[in-house]
Amino acid sequence: MKHFDVIILGAGPGGLFAAREAGRRGLSAVLLEAQDRAGRKLSMAGGGMGNITNRNLSSEHFVSEAPGFCRGPLRRFGTDAALSLLAELRIPWEEREFGQIFCLEPASVLARRMLDAALAVGASFFSGCSVRECLREEGEFRVACGENSFSAPRMLIACGGPACPQAGAGDCGAHLAARLGHRVVPFRPALVPFVMPPDWPLHGLEGISLSAKLSVDTDNGPVFDPCGARSLMFTHRGFSGPAALSASCRWRAGRALTVDFLPEESLLALMHQPENGRQLVRTLLARRMPARLAERLAPPDVAGRRVAELGKKDRERLCSAVHAHRVIPSGTEGMRRAEAAAGGVDVRELGPGMESRFVPGLFFCGEVMDMTGLLGGYNIHWALASAFTAARAMAAQKKTGQCAFSAGNPC
Repeated sequence: MKHFDVIILGAGPGGLFAAREAGRRGLSAVLLEAQDRAGRKLSMAGGGMGNITNRNLSSEHFVSEAPGFCRGPLRRFGTDAALSLLAELRIPWEEREFGQIFCLEPASVLARRMLDAALAVGASFFSGCSVRECLREEGEFRVACGENSFSAPRMLIACGGPACPQAGAGDCGAHLAARLGHRVVPFRPALVPFVMPPDWPLHGLEGISLSAKLSVDTDNGPVFDPCGARSLMFTHRGFSGPAALSASCRWRAGRALTVDFLPEESLLALMHQPENGRQLVRTLLARRMPARLAERLAPPDVAGRRVAELGKKDRERLCSAVHAHRVIPSGTEGMRRAEAAAGGVDVRELGPGMESRFVPGLFFCGEVMDMTGLLGGYNIHWALASAFTAARAMAAQKKTGQCAFSAGNPC
């Protein structure tokens, strides 16, 4: 039985960063990974180039039953802190549209250097070993992993979620949390393409891509992507592209999507311009979007008429078709195509230091928690911010016997 200050389950971005931060704060940490190497899923992030953070961080970019829970960690570990981490790891970066920050080295390099940074401060690392047993007895967590056994007064679950199982992802962390008494919000695919019903009138437009704005019906009304219009791509089964992937984070089965295919202009205003009056409706639309899409969107009895000939009702009908195309997807492409999984351990059962409110010494970070970011580097940043917060709290707990963010010392 090997004894440590903290056992960390999972060597994704959260687990790797937590091991480094714990070591820097004087904690002995052991990092346990079921896969054959650290950061396997991280290595695939951002198309393999690691969209690690974003210039714009706020709770409106996250989906959860309690989205406000992310505010404290995002204050403690913001964009500048993530960029400082990249500088320490000698990873160059660039900023792209919507504030997205990508590494200029492959994400696999980022994963290796994060592991090296953890090992440099004394962390122990075991890969290719699944947890066989996990118990909490006499104030200690005892974990059997492969042929080894470990004990520690603290355990950090950083196992991630079930999205992208081909990279070794699974829901073992959530199952363990449930066994220890935590409520788990059911997982569902997020950052995933949509599948449309067979009778959808826009089938057959695969390959078309354009800027669009999507909203998702919720119990509180339609919700839009805070980033505004993004690229939308038609596939042979439905929608993909950044606009669709972000919308999928909030979508629930049976709910409708509303698509604005001309988000930067008002079609009604265009029709009121005298110079457009002699144009055919299909021509007016085809000059602002792909012609095949324009043909499908315009009602057949309107498409071949001149703009000046349209009455008020026809103009309203055309505007609705272009600016408010409504469809109920039949589903999504599922966990295999998802970049993240929404749902996870209910964050309302955690304190602001990421510690369980009823299992002392049990901490969480990253995707295993019910906190899912929209497209744009938000999920990796959440893994880092929650890991930073947990490591800081664990170090304070060892030093004082009380979590740094307890009720008497709120963050």
